[in-house]
Amino acid sequence: MNNFKFENKTAIRFGKDRLETELHDAVAQFGNNVLLVFGGGSIKKSGLYDRVISILSDMNVVELSEIAPNPKIASVRQGQELVKKYNSDVILAVGGGSVIDAAKVIASSKFYDSDPWDLVTDPEKRQTIEQLPLVDILTLSATGTEMNAGSVISNPQTNQKLVTFGPDTPAVSFLDPQLTYSVSKWQTAAGAIDIFSHLTEQYFDNGANDVTSGIMEGLYRAVIKNAPIALAEPDNYDARATLMWTATMSLNGLTSVGNQNGWTVHPIEHELSAYYDITHGVGLGIMTPRWMKHVLSDDTLPRFAQFGRQVWGITGTDKEVAHRAIQATFDWIKSLEVPTTLPEVAINDDTHFLDMAESAVQVGQLNQDAYVTLQAADVVHLFKEAMTEHDFSK
Repeated sequence: MNNFKFENKTAIRFGKDRLETELHDAVAQFGNNVLLVFGGGSIKKSGLYDRVISILSDMNVVELSEIAPNPKIASVRQGQELVKKYNSDVILAVGGGSVIDAAKVIASSKFYDSDPWDLVTDPEKRQTIEQLPLVDILTLSATGTEMNAGSVISNPQTNQKLVTFGPDTPAVSFLDPQLTYSVSKWQTAAGAIDIFSHLTEQYFDNGANDVTSGIMEGLYRAVIKNAPIALAEPDNYDARATLMWTATMSLNGLTSVGNQNGWTVHPIEHELSAYYDITHGVGLGIMTPRWMKHVLSDDTLPRFAQFGRQVWGITGTDKEVAHRAIQATFDWIKSLEVPTTLPEVAINDDTHFLDMAESAVQVGQLNQDAYVTLQAADVVHLFKEAMTEHDFSK
């Protein structure tokens, strides 16, 4: 196990109906000037917006709405203008991962006088400046952003989608599973795949250890079991609660303790959604089984066999278990009724494959830090494999 430091200061408020009794003070402890950040009209349709505005009625609230999936730098720039103009003391983000990710970079941008895209392309710069306190109300189980310091921001003008890390995690995160009842089947499935992928990026790691492996195997089983239940029964509290907490636990730093932390499929998918603006979780679902098949070898066989036995409950020889585990992964993703090939998300030719592959290798350092190192040609191969369905069982 590698040396590590683990610290997470986010206060989690998990469970039903805590907003009316706890949200006001959670925000007010940081000041009276609030930037409220949210996405489209879903929180207004659900009544959550009215609840929040009522709770904060004695505070100075300025709004920034229309944060898009795969959040764009344009929204961060708007937020920077607002936090400076109104001297915001705290940001309240209401939504899923995209909203909270954007809010984090806006929180840093108050203390930066140039283009906030600099804080994305040069994360070290972001670490040297302050960050406004952030309170969030989570409405989608997926990214784990409610308890980590990461943000993923897109720049359509440059075809870039990059990860940046701030100095702070959210100060307070409200996690009420009831707020996810209205999440569509598409987003529920995509969120579950995102959770699964976060675990996969950390499970298949050259610094993997027994402690975090055991934690991740349990989290894997939880998302595999509960995603189909949530799809079939959107108001099933236990299934929604399990997905919500699994998402948080899968990327709050605990599962990466002692690892080398070289991620592969995320940098590859970031290129897909940077160029084509596809749903992140769906892109991960398309690419993950292809990556698994590509990196399975005599060297990685024992890890895949452990994955098959401990996560999927498969028995047999190591080789049989490994192949069947990859097939089980594909079958589970397909069972969530999402696309499993690139043409199904309107990517019908290889026009950008080489450019995307070269960028993924460079940005993700896939030729240096990955579980199995990849070159641009390998990533192009994965994209081409994703153009059609395959049998992953052998």
